[in-house]
Amino acid sequence: MTGHSLNALYEVIGITKQGVWDHFRREEAELNLIRQVIGQVDTRRAEHPGEGLEKLYWQIQPDGMGRDKFCDIFMQLGYGVRRRVNRMRTTIPAHKVFDNLIEGRLVSAPNQVWQSDITYIKVADRFYYLTFIIDVYTRRIVGYAVSDNLRAEANIKALKMAVSWFSCDELKGCVHHSDRGSQYTDGRYLKILRTHKMPVSMGGRAQDNAFAERINGVIKNEYLIPRSLNTFRQLRYYSKQAVSDYNTKRHHGSLGRCSPADYEAVWKKLPKGQQKVEMIRSENTPNFLEASLQANAIDTACQYPYCTLHLN
Repeated sequence: MTGHSLNALYEVIGITKQGVWDHFRREEAELNLIRQVIGQVDTRRAEHPGEGLEKLYWQIQPDGMGRDKFCDIFMQLGYGVRRRVNRMRTTIPAHKVFDNLIEGRLVSAPNQVWQSDITYIKVADRFYYLTFIIDVYTRRIVGYAVSDNLRAEANIKALKMAVSWFSCDELKGCVHHSDRGSQYTDGRYLKILRTHKMPVSMGGRAQDNAFAERINGVIKNEYLIPRSLNTFRQLRYYSKQAVSDYNTKRHHGSLGRCSPADYEAVWKKLPKGQQKVEMIRSENTPNFLEASLQANAIDTACQYPYCTLHLN
């Protein structure tokens, strides 16, 4: 570069010294923003270690960084999350089965439909089992249990926890839906449901139990597996924390990016005509489009905000 000024060089390539310094300042500002957001992401990931990048973005909503840019940058920085596929069966078929009472059912409030399911997790070369009961309308986990076996005791424990939050009048008519596992036809389990006048419903396929199935994946993949647990005691501790964080902190797109607890609090304050109504349809339902059109007709007639649920 001897014998040539920088100004002459800038002129040849069509830029100005001011433009060069503006570029450096913008680049430095962007790096500072990324450093700041990394701190926010690390703090969030400490509580929700398996949360996906898009959900992370909506939780943090960093100033000056859009969703796509956020996802691209943090994917390159190694913050992507690998999902594991559940290939282990936890359903021991029952001799006694019940009809599916929730397909096509409208829900407009909490405690109209609960779903329950069992999943497994491997900790230190041993399998343990997680049972969850979820309120379909609010997505709140109302009951759960952690166990080292597939006997019905864990399901009974989860159900006792769930019903303890409510009076018998509040649960009367609330449909309890599950797969056809023998744990759900245990006499002690059915007695609790009968005592609270809760109808029993069962699906014949995993798609018929989509809400509870999704909870399994969220708790395992976003909260437990990333922690690399080593003991049953750790599993129990972090499962309790995961349920609490899921219910009170984790945002849900289907709830307007509210947590289940916040959504229920808002729901209680809404006039009845403004409360959301949803139709439960199992995944891959052949007549899903027809059902959606019928739902829209109901919506128009009732003047209710309406959403047809279809989990993929």
